[in-house]
Amino acid sequence: MSTWRPALPLFAPCEVMLNLVPTQKFADIPQAVDPNSGAPVYRPDIDGLRALAILPVVLYHAGISGFQGGFVGVDVFFVISGYLMALRIMGGIDNGDFSLLRFYESRIRRIFPALFAMIAASTLMAWFFFMPVEFEYFARSVKAAALFVSNVQLNRESGYFDISAQLKPLLHTWSLAIEEQFYIVFPLLLVIINRIARKCVTPVLIAIFAASLGASIWGVYYRPVEAFYLSPYRVWELLLGALLALGVVPRPKQQFIGEILACAGILLIGFAVLSFNDDTSFPGLTALVPCVGAALIIQGRAALGPAGRLLTSAPLVFIGLVSYSLYLWHWPIIVFTRYLNGHELSAVQSGLLVAISFVVAVFSWHFIERPFRGHTSRIPRKPVFAAATATIAAFVVFGYYVISEVGLPGRLSPDAQKIYSAAYDESPYSGSKCLQDTSGRGPSLSDIEKGNLCRLGVAGSGNVNFLVWGDSHSGSMAPAIDVAARQAGASGIFAGRASCPPLPDVELKTEKDTLRCVDYNAAVRDLIVRKRIPLVFMIAYWPKYVLRSELPNQGLYFDPKVRPPLDDRSAPIAAALDQTLAELKRQGTQVVLVMDVPEMGHFMPEALAKATTRGTSTDIAPSWTYTWERQAASRNMITEYAAKYGATTVDALQAICANGRCDSMRNGLPLYKDSDHITATTARSLSYLYTPVFKSLAGALGIAVD
Repeated sequence: MSTWRPALPLFAPCEVMLNLVPTQKFADIPQAVDPNSGAPVYRPDIDGLRALAILPVVLYHAGISGFQGGFVGVDVFFVISGYLMALRIMGGIDNGDFSLLRFYESRIRRIFPALFAMIAASTLMAWFFFMPVEFEYFARSVKAAALFVSNVQLNRESGYFDISAQLKPLLHTWSLAIEEQFYIVFPLLLVIINRIARKCVTPVLIAIFAASLGASIWGVYYRPVEAFYLSPYRVWELLLGALLALGVVPRPKQQFIGEILACAGILLIGFAVLSFNDDTSFPGLTALVPCVGAALIIQGRAALGPAGRLLTSAPLVFIGLVSYSLYLWHWPIIVFTRYLNGHELSAVQSGLLVAISFVVAVFSWHFIERPFRGHTSRIPRKPVFAAATATIAAFVVFGYYVISEVGLPGRLSPDAQKIYSAAYDESPYSGSKCLQDTSGRGPSLSDIEKGNLCRLGVAGSGNVNFLVWGDSHSGSMAPAIDVAARQAGASGIFAGRASCPPLPDVELKTEKDTLRCVDYNAAVRDLIVRKRIPLVFMIAYWPKYVLRSELPNQGLYFDPKVRPPLDDRSAPIAAALDQTLAELKRQGTQVVLVMDVPEMGHFMPEALAKATTRGTSTDIAPSWTYTWERQAASRNMITEYAAKYGATTVDALQAICANGRCDSMRNGLPLYKDSDHITATTARSLSYLYTPVFKSLAGALGIAVD
């Protein structure tokens, strides 16, 4: 076997760095690889570790109580993958027979068959049951999963109006994308460094590890979505395993120390599973807990003590063997079951789905995975590569076709198609050209400062008579004001940011939400003051902020029988509204406070199209009592402060609700494009609510109204 060769003078700094890490030859690392094949020696404890990774993930996704941090199982998988791949690659390099082609072939045989079978089965289900927007998103995910860029696609789809993760059967392929990206780049990197200056392998990997971990720690605060999904923020987890394989951390010589390490690793993973939750800042430093736990188990090589007996027990080893198929199949099974049920799963249903997922995983492992894997496979290399290429191409073409056909609405009946068209009925004021989303895409602070914002009313006028200010509900209501302003000859501008009420310095539910809105709202307030805008419409999803919650299970799983949160938490909103109205009154700006439209709970185009298809009732809006209880606190607050500062109020709720009920449809079309945003058509029909405002303030605005 080859030994570590002296570095070239050009790479002398690597010699300095190597003084900080062990300098043993890779071949001398105990039990690393098979001396004949260069493949990693089978370790049943690693399959046991895979079981400890997959079980929390499945139970977390199934909604089983107590496993709220089960998502950390993915991070354990990352460490395992980095460790095993480094063993395989460096073992082959040490033997002098490493082949990139053979390595990629092994990854194709390992990953592609079960993955492609799962995508095909999910596509069949989505074709028959998904609505067009859902099917269009699904087609994007098929294309991304086939090209192993799901993580990049999900990062792009993370905006405010993205469909729920609960409607994405291929959501879980983001982690496979990260691993596959690693498998493509990592062996190339090792081969190149090994040929140029082998002594630099470990220092280079340590440097990349440190840079990636640092980026992850920074990213969870400043780029949380990117930090979760993108490889540069995650590769340190795989490199942690790789560095173990390279012997950077000496293996304990005493067996009992290995047992202690393995026990500590199990405890760390268990702590993360049981104590982390969806609000935990992740990955970043917190991801070190499960990752270090996995590293301790790998390094410990426990076999005889309590940890070793647990990890090498037959049930855990078998679950580890089928863990890849279990990971692939459990999420689509859960997604489609929830979708067809139309409500969240009960504890019994969740347990049943876990059992079904396990049965499907065993079938997949035995009949789909195993025939393609290992040296005993009867399927030659060329057909494997040809089939993989053809399947990827087919999925990509399918994805492009469905996207180009906007989700293939022709799959629906004509009546259902007409109803579903409301999902696309939105004005430019709800798009990124006019509305800044929660990720900051849209008009910038500089645009606000310059007044470079979307116009309403009469075009081409140099004067700005009014401004519409608010969150995404202001974007959906803006067409009503636009129509009324055109009729009155007024000219205005629109300033909106999703999930930000038009209240500078307001304290929202979380510090993150508060900080996200501060600069934007301050810039809008300064614009109003600087340009002395005489009229401001303030529009927001007021009940959400006053009660600090949306409707429970809003969307696909909404159930009006579940009582909504009604605790009045309006104090910080009221204080900010009081301060804002006082400031605007002092400078002579007239304010119009717009009360919110009723919430529907359901995604209306989807729900009504499904009801039409199934022949069930389309009267699915929540009851008047439900709506009134939900709206009362915010309406009382607006009424109180409007009276205090002489502001005008516009009551949009009364335009949709009458005679003890709220409408979900009119003239055969939904009034909403989702669960709480009205369509552009609905908004334009409400322009009459704003006509009196322009008439009463015509003199102050310098306009002439007939």
